[in-house]
Amino acid sequence: MSGFEGKAGLVTGAGSGIGRASAIAFARRGAAVGVLDLDVGAAEETVALIEAAGGTARAIAADIGDEESVRAGVAAVVAAFGGLDFAVNNAGLQSTGRELTDMALEEWEHVLRTNLTGTFLCLRAELPELRGRGGGAIVNIASNGGLYAIPHAPAYVAGKHGVVGLTKVAAVDYAPDNIRVNAVCPALTRTAMYESVAAGTDLTARQEAVTPLGRLADPEEVAAAAVWLCSPEASYVTGTALSVDGGRRA
Repeated sequence: MSGFEGKAGLVTGAGSGIGRASAIAFARRGAAVGVLDLDVGAAEETVALIEAAGGTARAIAADIGDEESVRAGVAAVVAAFGGLDFAVNNAGLQSTGRELTDMALEEWEHVLRTNLTGTFLCLRAELPELRGRGGGAIVNIASNGGLYAIPHAPAYVAGKHGVVGLTKVAAVDYAPDNIRVNAVCPALTRTAMYESVAAGTDLTARQEAVTPLGRLADPEEVAAAAVWLCSPEASYVTGTALSVDGGRRA
């Protein structure tokens, strides 16, 4: 994949997992990357990995659920690199193990505020910058829970369905500005967070048993989909929700 030399972008939630893998993948292909995360220490670790490999990156503290923090984070990327050509809105949180009638309103609102409103706030800050560059690409990291139900995850599923819908609206509305907007919908991915949850359980075996490819994804495999969707090779792809799930949806 080519086309990122001289380009600048950002990845939210890039202190770990899919976000870190995405930031590293873009930098490896020549992009300057804003590494945004609520945990600036984790963001700095990602930047250190990128710089050690000869790439360019900047760690920026950002809370995607806070409008001013998002605005300041995007502005910091633009100030550091002179503009914005692509963005991956990856930051979010999990919410499982709750039937709808057992979920407190506070949890519902917190999950929706982060996963859906947070994506909206990121898009609202990023789109004018891409328009000013004459176009670009945005990828929203949704979930297989944005395409079908995950039991006992009402807020998470509702939020991720909302991310997919928001992606489609933005793709249609901003196509005249030469801005492409897509979503990536991964199934369970072997991040450090996942491994900590799965440790000592049969979760991985159960998930692999219902996955046609017979294994879970690595973060780098999800990142590769995001990088492709932002690349010139995907120049006619917009408004799609790409499953990266080992065949689960099929």
